[in-house]
Amino acid sequence: MAQGKRQKKRDAGMVTVLWGLMAVLAVWAVGAGVLRLTPQGGQETDPPPPEESLQEPEAPPEPVPEPPPEPEPSAAQQLLETMTLREKVCQLFVVFPVNLAGPDQVTEAGEPTRLALEQYPVGGLIYDRTNMAGKEQVRDMLAAVQSYSRIPLLLACDEEGGRVNRLMATVGTTYIGPMLQYKDQGVGKAAENARIIASDMAALGFNVDFAPVADVWSNPKNTVIGDRAYSDDFSQAADLVAAAVEGFHQGGVACALKHFPGHGDTSADSHNGSVYVYKTLDQLREAELLPFRAGIGAGADMVMIGHLIISGVSEEPALLSPEIVTDLLREELGFTGVVITDSLQMRAMTDVYGAGEIAVGAVLAGVDLLLCPENLEEAVDALTAAVESGEIPESRLDESVLRILTMKEARGLLPEM
Repeated sequence: MAQGKRQKKRDAGMVTVLWGLMAVLAVWAVGAGVLRLTPQGGQETDPPPPEESLQEPEAPPEPVPEPPPEPEPSAAQQLLETMTLREKVCQLFVVFPVNLAGPDQVTEAGEPTRLALEQYPVGGLIYDRTNMAGKEQVRDMLAAVQSYSRIPLLLACDEEGGRVNRLMATVGTTYIGPMLQYKDQGVGKAAENARIIASDMAALGFNVDFAPVADVWSNPKNTVIGDRAYSDDFSQAADLVAAAVEGFHQGGVACALKHFPGHGDTSADSHNGSVYVYKTLDQLREAELLPFRAGIGAGADMVMIGHLIISGVSEEPALLSPEIVTDLLREELGFTGVVITDSLQMRAMTDVYGAGEIAVGAVLAGVDLLLCPENLEEAVDALTAAVESGEIPESRLDESVLRILTMKEARGLLPEM
């Protein structure tokens, strides 16, 4: 009997302990959110949430943008990187064949020309009437000389029409009269004339015409320009010159606006001596610069600097003036193409300066191409010495060479690298 009572006490104690444990577990479950009390006071049990839902989700890693691919260097840039210092310096010159092959009249490109190009790998050659005997002869001569040069040559002449022509009166290309006589026939005629001249030149192997004349015949006493101009009105000349640039390109040659910053209001001839322009820059901006600005906008490949002294800017010829070449032409007018001098054999230059002095001064002013120095050897040696001494940084030389090569590339002269 007593044993039965003790068993009941033990059972009651275990029940009490179990209820106590259940109460503790219930308190924990409510605190942990496992149990919820119902409105009636009951308990509702939720299944435990998945383990991962108890943690903050990790943000996906930020994508790393792919770096843009490096642009392929142009054919001009690749060619520049292969050139020696002498090749770079010589690339800044365009000369007559006689300056390379000797004193005799040059009507063919033979062994003397090939050897001369090895010694002076110039950027280009300019031809005049003494080099012309017939269409087939010109075609063969130009093809041969082009084959001799590792770096393709600019092959040029002055073919404006009218009294300034090298082919019309010698080998019988299409005759075009002086530009002034077409001034009232509109932009279509200006473009057509240029296209015909360029097509005839390209068919013979030329790739550059030193035209159009962007000077305006505003001074009746001016005979050096005269009817070579497209007009005697600045605004009309601007429209016609821009159309001519497009025509030259349609015909397949590069072209050059000349003679910057404007030779039309002068009375002297730079072939014979110094020529002054007595106008302020503001006056030039309102008049003489209009055709140049229009031609640049139309995509002219080159601008030729005249041997003109702008008295209000500098007492030196324009090609030696950074204010004219760099500040005015490059920066203000935004010209990024090739700047070339007029012929350096004119007395406006040779009466005052030596060939080497001109070459160094012009490059320092911002010029790229030097046309027909009086002494090629002296000019090349002076430029080379200026680069080697640091007077002209090689980076400055490279700027000009790259512009020249880029123009050649644009005209389809450079091979695929």
